[in-house]
Amino acid sequence: MSRDYALIRLIVLAFALWYFAFQTDVWNFWVRLSLAAALLATIALIMTPDRWELFRARPRDIAIGVASALLLYGIFWVGKQIALAILPFAADQIQSVYAKRGQLDLLSIGLLLFFLLGPSEEIFWRGFVQRRLGLPVTTALYALVHIWTLNLLLLVAAGVAGLLWGWLYQREQNLITVIISHALWDVSIFVLFPLL
Repeated sequence: MSRDYALIRLIVLAFALWYFAFQTDVWNFWVRLSLAAALLATIALIMTPDRWELFRARPRDIAIGVASALLLYGIFWVGKQIALAILPFAADQIQSVYAKRGQLDLLSIGLLLFFLLGPSEEIFWRGFVQRRLGLPVTTALYALVHIWTLNLLLLVAAGVAGLLWGWLYQREQNLITVIISHALWDVSIFVLFPLL
């Protein structure tokens, strides 16, 4: 029972931290979001006795991580074309996703995404929450935590990405693959090849 209560408290904390990241003006957005994710990942690792088992590296992890990041980028490219064709508000919502890029230089954003934000999200959502609640519930929570963006397309995007990373984690049973996938996808879509 105490473990369940701790998990619920951490999920509530995740929603509060994402509110802090997306709805306040304290510091810089990228710093807020990175610190929020890092805090969740740190607590998750502390609460996971077999934490090192999550990071078992195998030769194929890099290849699968890279391939899945490319696949996800392709899915988002196609999704953008469909959204622009059928949703009148799509262009504005896509632009709003990239509006915060001006708050920090692109190199710093890329470094935060690759080394801190992407890995931290995977450690918390897949390595901690999904191990306890399973793929469907974790995917739903990962999408819903983005409610504070007030952006329907971003909620859907988080659900799609979360489903792919969750499935990949369930299949591979290690975090290295999904960390590589998430980190590369983040840098690609937000810094190198934005879908503007």
